[in-house]
Amino acid sequence: MGIFNQKSRLKAAPQEIRVEKVVVPSKPRPSLTVNPPRASSSQYSASPRLSPNPRLSRHKSASPYPSSSDEKRPVVRKRKAVASTPRDSPAFGNDSESEDDDSDPFRKRMRRSESRSVDLNRKLRHKKAFSDEIRDPRIIHAADIASVATKCPPIPGAKPEEVPIELQYPSRCKRERYELVWQKDKIDAVKDILSVVEHVAETYLTDEEAKPFIDHNASFRRQMERAISEKYRDVPVFRAALQNYNDKLLELVENGTIAKNIDQLHHIPPSLVSFILTQVYDRTVAPKVEMLTKYEMGSDNVYGELLHPFITKLLVEQTKMTSDQVFIDLGSGVGNVVLQAALEIGCRSYGCEMMENACNLAEAQEKEFRARCHLWGVAHGRVHLERGDFRTNAKILEKLKEADVILVNNKAFTSTLNDALVNMFLDLKKGCKIISLKSFVHENKTAINDVANSILDVQHYRYHENWVSWAAAEGDYYISTRK
Repeated sequence: MGIFNQKSRLKAAPQEIRVEKVVVPSKPRPSLTVNPPRASSSQYSASPRLSPNPRLSRHKSASPYPSSSDEKRPVVRKRKAVASTPRDSPAFGNDSESEDDDSDPFRKRMRRSESRSVDLNRKLRHKKAFSDEIRDPRIIHAADIASVATKCPPIPGAKPEEVPIELQYPSRCKRERYELVWQKDKIDAVKDILSVVEHVAETYLTDEEAKPFIDHNASFRRQMERAISEKYRDVPVFRAALQNYNDKLLELVENGTIAKNIDQLHHIPPSLVSFILTQVYDRTVAPKVEMLTKYEMGSDNVYGELLHPFITKLLVEQTKMTSDQVFIDLGSGVGNVVLQAALEIGCRSYGCEMMENACNLAEAQEKEFRARCHLWGVAHGRVHLERGDFRTNAKILEKLKEADVILVNNKAFTSTLNDALVNMFLDLKKGCKIISLKSFVHENKTAINDVANSILDVQHYRYHENWVSWAAAEGDYYISTRK
């Protein structure tokens, strides 16, 4: 296939290369909800890691991605099926702390509002999630992945009849089935449930409504934490607290409180975005992650991921995307970024991938993503996943003309493929942003580089540690704007 089309044969006059280097400050990204600031129950603040939930460090992909000279600690890692703290023991801890411990995260960490523009056109309530009838979104239940049937042992103190449980979500949907089991690198039911309770309280409820859910002294979450701790190990008390949580949340769903509160929101907190996407990943990709290690060395078809905090930085803070825009991921892998853009921004989100295994997993993720957004009661933007070569895919070539933001993880792309991409960028509209891990404008004196220099303004940034799946170190990325 030729690299240049008719447009690119018209040699642009050489111009001076202008690349601006911008230092990206590192700062925490607290969440926005319907509530004013309040003391949060969360133990896990936003961090530049995979997930707000330390349980879920997903599988690092085995990847041949080269580390640049300034990536000081080149690492080739496999994505773990599940979180950032070691999973060598169950999710219960020693509940020996005093009731008035000032270091307790329920009292210490205050939630602050995010400084992001409000997209008033974004409507968050899922149209089908609050109907009169109870819906079955056909999710993959946690118990389908981690259960006695899948050879996971019950948590200490749990009798066989106490193992199956159900969890209510903020919608008129059937509850998710869990089992009180624990095994390394499997879904941790206790931590998953505690995190769901926290996200429900912090995003869907006002301060007063949230007290029974996450108040430090007498909430459902606190009762569950204490009951399952090493000090008590009282599974019946845990189950009773969970049932009380389920009943109270269902009451708020049925009396219209949850729907009313969602209608006041215009975006989903990044921590909840990450948690929902991690739930999706753990139920679809994680059990089959070894499929992603099958690639051809030295080709363009290698696999690596940009992680949730990085994408939030790119789409929310730097390109400032809105729900009426179009996002395209060229080489979209298992679809993580496509789904994140659809959920976090609410925009039309397209992806194109040619590796068969990655495409299969992406389709599984998309199906679970739709079902799980229904379960959480939130609407997402349209998702379109294409199979094939993005250089020749008719749908992608058509949508490139409408794109507002394009992501191309070209870290390991050959120069031939990067040159072909420059050719494709000739058709982009003015102002379109292109996010890449290698610059399309460089020092080489070639015809295609002259073209890139004539159509793109480039800014250079540094991403933080643990923002990509193939290395723990910092690295470079670029945002190019179509002139």
